[in-house]
Amino acid sequence: MALQQYYISLTFGMTHVIYLAPSVIFWKAKKLETEEVLSREFDRVIALLGGDATFKYPLKTALDAHEVISMGFPSTVLTELVANVALIQHSDALEKAIGISMRTFQRRKGETTAKLLSPEQSGRAWKFAEILAETTDIFGSQEEAEQWLERPAIGLNQKRPIDLLSTPAGSQLVVQLLERIEFGVYT
Repeated sequence: MALQQYYISLTFGMTHVIYLAPSVIFWKAKKLETEEVLSREFDRVIALLGGDATFKYPLKTALDAHEVISMGFPSTVLTELVANVALIQHSDALEKAIGISMRTFQRRKGETTAKLLSPEQSGRAWKFAEILAETTDIFGSQEEAEQWLERPAIGLNQKRPIDLLSTPAGSQLVVQLLERIEFGVYT
């Protein structure tokens, strides 16, 4: 098995140097690029859920998110998510994505005392926002991402991705299809 060789070209004043670079430099650069993408997606998830102002303290890591999800999101997260995502303003899409009917959402929105979402509903809201953030990153815009979630997908036996988000197994299938699309494998 041949190792891939990389060359780095540097210019120092009038001197131009080309040298063989260790592949570990490119591995680290790729790792940093991946971390930047994940950080951007994490920030997009927080924004979809209403931003830092929605939570009692800023969420900076996945462990912070875990803690808040396990306690239950404030119900304002659901209001923000519905306001930020046109797709789930339809009654059936909201129920499939988050597990709350439109009627329950409207009733909760009108209540004077804010209730917390259950940990399951909070986890589903987080997962939906994660999937939407990843889909947006792949397709280039949230509008395109939402349209993709509503269309039947060949890689999902002509099922709509939004329909599969009601279960963890279905969500995983959608994530796997997105990974395949990202790397150019569409079926």
